[in-house]
Amino acid sequence: MNTLLKKALLLGGIFFIICIFFMSLLVFFVSRDLPDVDTISTYVPAETTKIFAADGTSIADLHQEENRIYIPLSKISPNIQKTVIAVEDTDFYSHHGVNIKGIFRAFFKDILTMSFDQGGSTLTQQLARNIFLNKHKSITRKLREILLAIQIERKYTKNEIFEMYLNQVYWGHNAYGIESASQLYFGKHAEELSLPEAALIVGLLKGPELFSPFKSYENAKARQKVVLGRMQRVGLITKEEARLAYEEKLDLAPRQRHRFKAPYFTSYIVEKLIQLYGEDATFTSGMKVYTTLDYKLQLIAADTVKKYREDSLRRGNTAHYSQAAILAIEPQTGYVKVMQGGVDFDESQFNRCIQAKRQPGSTFKPFVYLAALEKGFSPGSIINDSPISFNLGNGNTYSPQNFTKSFLGPITLRKALQESVNVVAIKLTNIVGPHNVVRIAHELGIESELRAVLSLPLGANEVNMLELTSAYGVLANNGFRVEPTCILRIEDRNGVPIYQHAIREKQVVEPKYISALVDMMKDVVTYGSGRAAKLPRPMAGKTGTTSDYRDAWFIGFVPQLVCATWVGNDNNTKMNKVTGGSIPANMWRDFMKYALENIPPEDFKRNTDLIERKINSKTGLVATDVSPSQDITVEKYWKGSEPTREDSTVPSQLIPASPTPNKNNQDEILDFFQMH
Repeated sequence: MNTLLKKALLLGGIFFIICIFFMSLLVFFVSRDLPDVDTISTYVPAETTKIFAADGTSIADLHQEENRIYIPLSKISPNIQKTVIAVEDTDFYSHHGVNIKGIFRAFFKDILTMSFDQGGSTLTQQLARNIFLNKHKSITRKLREILLAIQIERKYTKNEIFEMYLNQVYWGHNAYGIESASQLYFGKHAEELSLPEAALIVGLLKGPELFSPFKSYENAKARQKVVLGRMQRVGLITKEEARLAYEEKLDLAPRQRHRFKAPYFTSYIVEKLIQLYGEDATFTSGMKVYTTLDYKLQLIAADTVKKYREDSLRRGNTAHYSQAAILAIEPQTGYVKVMQGGVDFDESQFNRCIQAKRQPGSTFKPFVYLAALEKGFSPGSIINDSPISFNLGNGNTYSPQNFTKSFLGPITLRKALQESVNVVAIKLTNIVGPHNVVRIAHELGIESELRAVLSLPLGANEVNMLELTSAYGVLANNGFRVEPTCILRIEDRNGVPIYQHAIREKQVVEPKYISALVDMMKDVVTYGSGRAAKLPRPMAGKTGTTSDYRDAWFIGFVPQLVCATWVGNDNNTKMNKVTGGSIPANMWRDFMKYALENIPPEDFKRNTDLIERKINSKTGLVATDVSPSQDITVEKYWKGSEPTREDSTVPSQLIPASPTPNKNNQDEILDFFQMH
């Protein structure tokens, strides 16, 4: 018996030595290519880029697979810290990276089941696995995990390891790190989590998708109960505290319908970030992007667009339009305050504020009138609204028509703009030259290619809403151009500024011409085609309706804000007689009532170079006792060009002296005198 025992001990010793030998060889080979744990200090995990509105509201979290917001341990609720320790690694603060009892317990269970399903990993081992290793279960990977954990414990303090773990671990639904998880499930910061909330979130570590409260609240509560029971057994909470925590009703954060708030605006920001920094940095670098968006006003814009569309549908869609957009810009800064690029982002992500190129209709006319003012015309200058044909060459002629299919006869420039008279605008384009109208439009901010044709004032060229609204901003800003922007500043993940927007003004038109034009455009909303947009404060604007009612616009402004509204169909089909003075003007008014409710009324800067005269609006002559009372009005003229003859003589001031006749201009001059 003693001999058998000796042989058994001898064989056991040999087997043990062989095991130690092979284990040593395995450790040697495994340890040769272990990652350097020193790199953890320089390891930069993928972190979520956050986008904020001007008031600090978070409107987007950008991430690829890993939605992570890194925070220090001091910003993590003690409830979370003690719950994680209780459930995942009770001896965390006493071991040196490896829990020997846990490893052997897991090892023997694996031997019995002939699998590698058991854990037994400390928090340090889990950190090593998450950062350096894959999740494929094997003895080799387990050994590498143990060796790395021991090295990590030698290099870093327990609190440093715990902080890295809590920011690294996966909590479900692409939420990596406790801050992202806290905001995802409860809409609050990790430092605010209560015991019941902490127990539910920590319970997810066992199976983030299986125990997700969004997928199965019952499963999540069952797992929460297990976690609270574990905390009770290790003495962290009492039985009564566990019961109360389990019974407390939890308010989960609502799941977002889409990834972003203000999705049209935010998607535009994302595109800009990708252009600046590339896709990888945009979604993984943890930047903080501060934008110009007025989030409360953005919600009003979204509601306004939706309301008008729903009203139309309730009436059987008699207007026959399917899309609408609102864009608002601060003229002095160029800050885009609102960008509602469609009725519903979930139905269509196409952004009609920036991606759609549409004909602007008569919203282009102010550029024509501005060119005319620069050439010496006054608001009181008279043009004859009468039929005319232009020889375009090759036997082709162009005979423009008014929207009403009728003509008003002699009319002041002010009245022609007020009533959006097509023929007068085209005659003006011919007199000042289409190339000058194109020049003005480009100087004000239109970037799209413009063909210098006579039909310019009718919106013959396609533009996008952003450039058109920005160009109107020059009118609101007394001739000074400020490039539109949506981004104020960008910081890296550490709060270091990497981009800061600078406002740069450039005077592109003399203020006196802007003042004269704005004075005329004020009458568009007081007496003319934009009356439906009128607010009880100084404002100016212009309607636009394209041929066959394919587009309808209203662009209006006060000194502090310029806003454009548009309705139409993406497939460019006709609407049912929708004009810029109808739905767009009403939509503009409803939106701007909210936008301006805390902004005191302010008038536009006035030009001292204009002088007033009481005239006969049909002749352009100084009104006298013989002038018909219905034709008498007060008009404004550049000094030196004001009428001097009285209403009993032949008018000689019908055509300003400054414009130089060009092709077809001779016919225009004859037209003035043939009417008398």
